[in-house]
Amino acid sequence: MHVRSFQLSDVSPVTDLLQTALSEECFENTIEPFSRQLSWDSDLIVVAEDEEEIVGALIGTIEKNHGCYFRIAVHPDYRRRGVGRSLVSAMESRFQARKVSGIYVAVDEHNSFALPLYEAMGYSEDQIFKSVRKLSIVG
Repeated sequence: MHVRSFQLSDVSPVTDLLQTALSEECFENTIEPFSRQLSWDSDLIVVAEDEEEIVGALIGTIEKNHGCYFRIAVHPDYRRRGVGRSLVSAMESRFQARKVSGIYVAVDEHNSFALPLYEAMGYSEDQIFKSVRKLSIVG
């Protein structure tokens, strides 16, 4: 498995992955922010590949100089194999390279399942914010 930057040719496979890995409602709530982040800063979208097939994706954003993990998606056949951890590590490196003042996890009803991953990677409760206010990529 290899984690890399999103490329324009990844639009269709990542869209398919999001549709497979997320619930229908979550997919509908993710596709527009995904498009927005693509147009603003596609470097904050990373993908995991296995034998040239995209098996994971993480959409990040920067809000007021804070890095934020917005949505992670891992193909059901690849869960619990370190894909999510690799994606988060890659995004964390990008945030650090941009010298953000903090890194946070945006949590809504669709991604609370990913909290154990972030907690296992050292993200504490004060770095996790519930979606009381929308990120700019959400609208």
